[in-house]
Amino acid sequence: MCEQLEQEPDLDDMPPAQNDYPHEVQVAFLIHGLLPDRWEGMSGSYMGKDMASLGTLLDVWEVEDKKSIIFFLKHIEGRNARKINADLERKRSADKNKAKAKGGINSANIKR
Repeated sequence: MCEQLEQEPDLDDMPPAQNDYPHEVQVAFLIHGLLPDRWEGMSGSYMGKDMASLGTLLDVWEVEDKKSIIFFLKHIEGRNARKINADLERKRSADKNKAKAKGGINSANIKR
């Protein structure tokens, strides 16, 4: 985009790349990506990562500083869950507004 605008990219405005983070944060991102997601069945809400296999993953990746990795992992998980649920809520709200605009399915609207 900067090339099209004939501007130099401002490094302060660019989001950090994963390799810009310390090693422990990079490992936390790796493990976060390997953990399975949990979803609430009825509402479809995101419940976060299933941490049941966390110990195994820490052992497989030979993590020495487990406390730091878990700290960063929980931080990543919290931000991720809030973002996913906020996106889902926006989508539900948009779908609800769209249904209202179309008249929706309402028993009062059905001809008898």
